[in-house]
Amino acid sequence: MTPIGPDFAAVTGSGFGEVVGALLTYTLLTAVATLIGSGLTWAVAASLGSWQIVAKARTGVLVALGGAVLAGGTLAWGGWLLDLGNQL
Repeated sequence: MTPIGPDFAAVTGSGFGEVVGALLTYTLLTAVATLIGSGLTWAVAASLGSWQIVAKARTGVLVALGGAVLAGGTLAWGGWLLDLGNQL
């Protein structure tokens, strides 16, 4: 099975691959850090009985998960678009 990843050789001379790779790395690192922070906040607030903070922390967890899914989907979609461009 071939691993999913974009073919950056199709875009020559632009440094596009390095820029996209760096942005996706920062996006995923930010999403993971937000997920950990929100998860810890959710656990501590739930143990203390603060439902307002629990609701905000739960929102943070969902936003972090959504960001991670969008970053991963962007990689797959970009690879598909580059493959489509190579076929035309």
